[in-house]
Amino acid sequence: MTSTFYSGLSKDLSLILNGADDFNVVIQVDNMIIFNKPNITPSVFDLVVKYIYTGELDLTKQPGEDILGLLVSSDELLIEELFNHVQDYLIEKQTSWVQKNFVLVLHTVLQLTSCKKLQDHCLESICQDPQSFISSKKFPFLDKDILFDLLKRDDLQIEEIAAWDCLIKWGIEQTPGLESKNKISPEDFFDKIRPYKAAIPHHIYEELEEFYYIKTLPKTTTLPPRTDKSLPKTITLPPRKSKSEKLTSTIINPKLANVISNWIDRNGTSFTNNSNYKFNLIYLMSRDGLNNIIFYDKCNGQGPLIILIKVQSKDIYGGYNPIGYAGRINQWLYSTETFVFSFDYQDMHNNMKIGRTTNPSYSVYDHQNRKSLFSFGGILYINKLNLCIGYSISNYENIFGRAQSDIVEEIEVFSVIKE
Repeated sequence: MTSTFYSGLSKDLSLILNGADDFNVVIQVDNMIIFNKPNITPSVFDLVVKYIYTGELDLTKQPGEDILGLLVSSDELLIEELFNHVQDYLIEKQTSWVQKNFVLVLHTVLQLTSCKKLQDHCLESICQDPQSFISSKKFPFLDKDILFDLLKRDDLQIEEIAAWDCLIKWGIEQTPGLESKNKISPEDFFDKIRPYKAAIPHHIYEELEEFYYIKTLPKTTTLPPRTDKSLPKTITLPPRKSKSEKLTSTIINPKLANVISNWIDRNGTSFTNNSNYKFNLIYLMSRDGLNNIIFYDKCNGQGPLIILIKVQSKDIYGGYNPIGYAGRINQWLYSTETFVFSFDYQDMHNNMKIGRTTNPSYSVYDHQNRKSLFSFGGILYINKLNLCIGYSISNYENIFGRAQSDIVEEIEVFSVIKE
């Protein structure tokens, strides 16, 4: 997709010329101004030149590194309109690339005071789904100040022990030679530690072996680390403020829960943190069984519900029932706010679909005799162990394509509590 810029182009060009003293070298030869910017790559400079000459720019086939470089260059060259467009493009169209390169992006944009929007997007995305970030290969190379700022945030949705574990891994990587200094060979363990087994209390020796073989920290005695003057001074982080109850789900993460919450509020598909709702788990198939009576005993009278289904292909399907179940006499319920949705397992954060009801009179079926778990207008329902998808497309937007079915692996039902 080609974006066209005209309104702010002449103003931005004037700023480039008027602000020339800020550049490394400015040489005037035969009425020509030459900018020496060695930190701008040729491929990025080509994009800048095309923008200046034509007022048009197509980023759809550009690699993420060049788009990020274009963001930095447009900021340095004071091309405000281009800068704003590239920043929005990275957030809206390059979500997957940004997520895979959080360390590179953060190290880059945190140096740009005008790049607050992308900074906030990165930090909020990490806080909502920190596990994938801290388990990435690039995490140990994260800048110290960025890591500490993340750990200070109250909205970082991570268990304290997981934060501690990632901090240890980060610290080892940041301290050259530390890991090799603490390795004990099997020969040394057998020859120099095992002989003292009789002199060491049994429980301490067991913990020592456990630490040696599987790196579990001792529960009884933790020895202080060897002092090293080259190590940075200790930085004490304040305790995080108590947060509301965490999402209890094996199917979705807090980031996808935010997407669903924004769908409920009709805010579009957005990862933006939405604290308007709390999801309270009331039914879990693996715990409660695939049983119609139990399903309705747990769901009746609970108000609005989110139903999540994970199938054998690992894809995720679901629906929002804003009315809830009350054991009515086998009738369709009227609602204009009901919707169904899906998340693609291969690209969960980028390939998501929502279909709202097109026939509010047939949006949700309430089974008084409990012969079936649920039905969203016939487009999404359970038949024994199968999830039937897209068999009736007259009551909802058809987001599922052809009719299909898949074996159910897990079902979770949450009551939706407005806060």
